[in-house]
Amino acid sequence: MTATTNRRIVLVSHPKGKPTAENFRIEDAPIPTPGDGELLLETLFLSLDPYMRTRMNGTATYAAALELGDVMVGGTVARVKQSNHPDWKEGDVVVAYSGWQSFAISDGSNLRRVDPDSAPVSTAVGVLGMPGFTAYAGLLEIGQPKAGETVVVAAASGAVGSVVGQIARIKGARAVGIAGGPEKCAFIKDELKFDAVVDHRAPDFAEQLAKACPNGIDVYFENVGGQVLEAVKPLLNNFARIPVCGLVSHYNDAGAGASIDLSLTLFKSLTVRGFLQNEFVERLEPTFLKEAAGWIKDGSLRYREDIVEGLDKAPEAFIGLLDGKNFGKLVVRVAE
Repeated sequence: MTATTNRRIVLVSHPKGKPTAENFRIEDAPIPTPGDGELLLETLFLSLDPYMRTRMNGTATYAAALELGDVMVGGTVARVKQSNHPDWKEGDVVVAYSGWQSFAISDGSNLRRVDPDSAPVSTAVGVLGMPGFTAYAGLLEIGQPKAGETVVVAAASGAVGSVVGQIARIKGARAVGIAGGPEKCAFIKDELKFDAVVDHRAPDFAEQLAKACPNGIDVYFENVGGQVLEAVKPLLNNFARIPVCGLVSHYNDAGAGASIDLSLTLFKSLTVRGFLQNEFVERLEPTFLKEAAGWIKDGSLRYREDIVEGLDKAPEAFIGLLDGKNFGKLVVRVAE
């Protein structure tokens, strides 16, 4: 069925704590018309990611805050519907940043071409997109795992964490995953082949983590914070490296969130480094995409997608993401 309007989801109020459905509005607008040198993009898949929560607060962080009435931001896989640009033709599939809407105008910059024959196009915003590259860059540039070392990652069944642990194993390190619930833990151990997995919901979680890391922790890939970080701290070895890409357990908090004491950093000679994946963008093409595609082909890098049908379901799915309800990379199928 051909769309006749541009369905979009906009921010109508700033959340106080957890987002609710009332923070969003679903609306229809005319499909925009591309001008000279512009493209009309039709969204196929929308990526839902935790960072979006920080953009909803009304205050700038590493990027500008969303204003009330703005379309929610997000990475997308899109098809070129119309083109007035010499470098792009109708039918091309691209990675864009066109947000929570069915159609968008682009001037052709900051688009990445996707080969639909190489992998399912949804992976371009998952294991072969921003989440996969975040894992790759953070682990290899900052974590720098060595053969035989222990790498621990929380949210290990998620889009970033699952890739972190698998790349650690590819590099010869020992991968320990942390997740919530027996189903996710079984997936990490049996399907992703981590060396060990610990359920953070277990009452003796800290004791189980210590048992899973008998030689301590050399690399802790931080994307959660909270009680997980508290259990990790006593196990950190001297000279441990901590890439910090997110603190999802604190995104709904009013306070500052998780922290590592400066005294611990000093006494154990820790390296704690926050990062954004675009700091390492020169390694995206061809290095990351070529290596990751090869690992997927030979079976050493596996992935799972949690696909939600229909743009209207995005707010509910996003709220669930912040509570850890997704299982794998969360994407919304907007159009076939």
